Amino acid sequence: MRGVGFMFSELSIRILAAGTLATLAAGAYFSISALEWCAALLALSLIWAAEGMNTALERLTDLVSPGFHPLAGMAKDIAAGAVLLASVAAVVIGVIIFGPRFV
Repeated sequence: MRGVGFMFSELSIRILAAGTLATLAAGAYFSISALEWCAALLALSLIWAAEGMNTALERLTDLVSPGFHPLAGMAKDIAAGAVLLASVAAVVIGVIIFGPRFV
């Protein structure tokens, strides 16, 4: 739980928490099916895990390479790219689940 607490020192995590709450509220409001809940929760979990790993990698990289190093920058970019891919997948899942309900 301490690690989760450390995550919340990041602005991106607080924004992710707000998005998670909005998604859960929308799921409850629209009474999505059990399968849709599974997809939404899996997508949310994927983003949380990716963001947590990204944050941990950034901290570790800053520790071992406090100055600029191209490989350190590349490692951070790769981790951020993984978060981006997870986020895009979650948005697609969200559009599939919630899109028809807004049209």
